[in-house]
Amino acid sequence: MDYIESDSDEARQKFDQPIEVIEGPLMDGMNVVGDLFGAGKMFLPQVVKSARVMKKAVGYLIPYIEEAQAASGSSGPAGRILMATVKGDVHDIGKNIVGVVLGCNNFEVIDLGVMVPANKILDEAEKNNVEVIGLSGLITPSLDEMVFVAQEMQRRKMNKPLLIGGATTSRIHTAVKIAPQYVGSTIHVLDASRSVPVVQNLISEEKAEGFARRQRAEYEKLAADHAARRSKKRYLSYENAVRNAFEPDFTNYTPPTPVRGGRSLLKNVPLDVLQKYIDWTPFFRTWELHGRYPAILEDKVVGEEATKLFADAKKMLNQIVSRKLLKAHGVCAIWPANRTGEGEVTIYRDDSRREVRETFNFLRQQNEKTAGVPNYSLADFVAPEGTPDYLGGFAVTAGHGLADLVAQFEADQDDYNSIMAKALADRLAEAFAEFLHEHIRTTLWGYAPSEKMTNDELIREKYTGVRPAPGHPAWPDHTEKGTLFDTLQVPDQIGLELTDSYAMWPAAAVSGFYFAHPESRYFALGKVGEDQIRAYAERKGMTLAEAERWLSPNLNYEPIVLV
Repeated sequence: MDYIESDSDEARQKFDQPIEVIEGPLMDGMNVVGDLFGAGKMFLPQVVKSARVMKKAVGYLIPYIEEAQAASGSSGPAGRILMATVKGDVHDIGKNIVGVVLGCNNFEVIDLGVMVPANKILDEAEKNNVEVIGLSGLITPSLDEMVFVAQEMQRRKMNKPLLIGGATTSRIHTAVKIAPQYVGSTIHVLDASRSVPVVQNLISEEKAEGFARRQRAEYEKLAADHAARRSKKRYLSYENAVRNAFEPDFTNYTPPTPVRGGRSLLKNVPLDVLQKYIDWTPFFRTWELHGRYPAILEDKVVGEEATKLFADAKKMLNQIVSRKLLKAHGVCAIWPANRTGEGEVTIYRDDSRREVRETFNFLRQQNEKTAGVPNYSLADFVAPEGTPDYLGGFAVTAGHGLADLVAQFEADQDDYNSIMAKALADRLAEAFAEFLHEHIRTTLWGYAPSEKMTNDELIREKYTGVRPAPGHPAWPDHTEKGTLFDTLQVPDQIGLELTDSYAMWPAAAVSGFYFAHPESRYFALGKVGEDQIRAYAERKGMTLAEAERWLSPNLNYEPIVLV
């Protein structure tokens, strides 16, 4: 990085026009990078580092190009692509990585950032005459927003290919929910390595029509197969699922009384404490290096690159910790609580349990189980009225200061360190959640005062209790996050906000609930029926349509849409 500008200037003087440096050696080099990555002979961190060199060199050459008013005599960029994280969602690491990889392959990428409304996405796409639109999202409400964007593209009679990506997306959801809304090509892209061949096929004059036809046929088959499988799945009525509820033994078990109940505020938690709780395995997945830490460092295929990446991560983490570049704040509480109805857990203002503070609502599995296997709801893990019990809640962030840090890297055309900073902030937020849960068990709730676990044991959840979040597979309703934030007064206490879609901002954040019962466990809710959704909507004071919208990925039926 130290000699990029001097090398670029030397190259500039060897060509008639400065633009030729970009169109010649720089793009030749990036084409090699793209080919190697596509062939699996180069790994994502290497690609992003290469792109950093390219962007730095281009940034140096642009003033000379503008001064000379040189017009490119070549074919220019391979294509223009617009990318955006949809309205209500703030997560963009994956999108940024895809943008870098496409840029390495001579595509011009217009990145609109995060929380972008549908109209702005489509207006900018038309204004800039892009060939492809790419949508990204992490939280489940983003899936509905992607459906809406597709519907708007159809309403506008657009015919630009639509790419779908992000952690919560899938080929099945794209085929079943998004593609039918739009006549143009709609394709799910699993990761950065798949993006280039997909885009190349979509904009190729020779290949586009055939590729689009094959993709649509494939997605129509996926949707038909999905419908056939769903018709074969057996579900209980909500009434029968309730009859088959999990029933913990509260006769021989006394729920522990917290050592320190109520709300606790944790401001400026030392980052050197939190870094000891980091789970590094998801960090490597962010960079598309798959394997468990620390074994990944010895992996025959990715071990060498994983070791280099880890060294870079540790170097930046040390800077973040020593210079206090990020701030970690959290708030938690342990409330007197009881299960007060099917799927309802009520928390009280004090141990007298006379005055209700709030009620949280939970859903129950409805898929038919084998004999002896219950249909779980998180509410099952809280004692019914008559047996004093408790429920905990929390929200933590390690994202304050991240925007300034990222802005510095982006101003320096440094995608590699920008992505690195975001990935590390996410890891610190998750580490904060792990640290705080341990503090709850050993000190605040204090039901496991002598617990002493290694970080590996914590990662493997060897402790008693669980901390599911609204949006977790066991509890997919993000709207309950709003109730949690109001009850904890999260924005006022730690400056952590919710978007309209209940994404947390700053994005490096975790929130959820604490259940202490020794038989509490994580599970996947799966699909549920209209009978449960009606009951759930009534409990929450929602219309059926509102509940169906927020829980659409979990419905085992197609809701009636009133036009």
